Amino acid sequence: MSELLNRRLNLLGERANLPLLEQCLHGIERECLRVTGEARLAQTPHPEALGAALTHEQITTDYSESLLEFITPALADPAQTLKSLDTIHRFAYSKLGSEYLWSHSMPCPLPAEEDIPIAYYGTSNIGQLKYVYRQGLALRYGRTMQCIAGIHYNFSLPEKLWPLLREAEGAIESDRDYQSSSYIALIRNFRRYSWLLMYLFGASPALDAGFLRGRAHQLEQLDADTLYLPYATSLRMSDLGYQSNAQAGLTPCYNDLASYTDSLREAVATPYAPYVEIGTHKDGEWVQLNTNILQIENEYYSNIRPKRVTYTGERPIQALMARGVQYVEVRCLDINPFLPTGIDLTESRFLDAFLLFCALEQSPQLGGTECSGCTNNFLSVVKEGRRPGLQLQRDGQSVELKTWAGELLERIAPLAALLDQSHGGEEHAKALAAQQTKVNDPSATPSAQVLAKMAEHKESFAQFSMRQSRAHAEYFRNESLGVQEQAKFETLARTSIAQQAELEQNEVGDFDTFVGSYQASILAISN
Repeated sequence: MSELLNRRLNLLGERANLPLLEQCLHGIERECLRVTGEARLAQTPHPEALGAALTHEQITTDYSESLLEFITPALADPAQTLKSLDTIHRFAYSKLGSEYLWSHSMPCPLPAEEDIPIAYYGTSNIGQLKYVYRQGLALRYGRTMQCIAGIHYNFSLPEKLWPLLREAEGAIESDRDYQSSSYIALIRNFRRYSWLLMYLFGASPALDAGFLRGRAHQLEQLDADTLYLPYATSLRMSDLGYQSNAQAGLTPCYNDLASYTDSLREAVATPYAPYVEIGTHKDGEWVQLNTNILQIENEYYSNIRPKRVTYTGERPIQALMARGVQYVEVRCLDINPFLPTGIDLTESRFLDAFLLFCALEQSPQLGGTECSGCTNNFLSVVKEGRRPGLQLQRDGQSVELKTWAGELLERIAPLAALLDQSHGGEEHAKALAAQQTKVNDPSATPSAQVLAKMAEHKESFAQFSMRQSRAHAEYFRNESLGVQEQAKFETLARTSIAQQAELEQNEVGDFDTFVGSYQASILAISN
């Protein structure tokens, strides 16, 4: 343990400061495809009974009209966050009719590219902007890639914790700048160690053979309909899952908040020749918001993002630059197909200890070779994390994954103990022990269990995922929501539809002007 981490643990372990750690906030966003009973993509519109995807705070769509996204509030108790996620699922199932929620991160067998429906958000300017942005994604990366689903885990430390650390360390920055630089330091450590999360929680070692649309690949054939890699943990997070030539040169530097926001601002304002060639319009219709490397900053795909809640009409970068980092969004988690909500409390408690470790441990700047080393370690683990004796690179030396993972869990243990001290009980220590089991025995990892279950039942990827989807549907449908909870969601749905209608009726100005000013808003930000 570093001296810095030791000092911080002692400070937060003092009786007066211990309650602070009960105030961390946790939010979850879970994406999942709507599918038919035949394990095909649902071609139906977003169910009206769920509300308006544009204005509903908890039930929306991501890329496709068929790709639902469930969003919990940010709550102090992760058990309550997961309960909220469970409740959203139960309400959704009360309105899905004969459709199912796909249990896996990698999609079901998909229709032809042009038959994957893009999410539609109505006729308001902001609704059209969301639609055209997705048109642009289709153009740039293809619709197939946009059907991959995941879990996003939002985590923040209490605002009062940062001034405490800042004063103890005699830092001369303002509270806000100290908080931002501390979150950016968390992100650097996350880059160093996130390969561990892929080993422990990766759950996509196989996919439907049609997903690749005949493209060249290095996967092995498991059966007529399934491709896989025998030691993969998360093909979703491999270069297979997401590739972008335009974004290849874009590696935002996590040395400080300014360099991060600068690199994204530049990408949103820099033309990219192949996109320029296509243009923004075809036959008089918008096909992408602009011809730059990124249409908007959220197009940049990363495993973790610094975030700040935005005001109406404000862009994510504007919020970060104006008010600093408020929380982080972890974006590399696979949906666990064995869990009805895709994530459970054990995973959540371990993530809390892991993220607290990343936040409090010293975090030097990432030099050029270390930066690429982090990426290489991550890619090695997603493609062959369970390979016996797999070697990773640490400080220019080879180290076996199993050895390094064990050492990391040992370093995280005092953080789990501190969280348990704060909350009472030993849930975080138990969550840590559950991960040690997977390090000792790769067959206990979700990725290994997916392949084991497919072999046991002699199933293709699609058959396995559909069987799990049916089991989850039964779990949610067997116990419907209480009358009050159901009524609350019905009201939210109706209110969101009314809000969208009001937006559309009171729209001022045309869409072209709206896009122009949206574009200008990013260019106008000065350093």
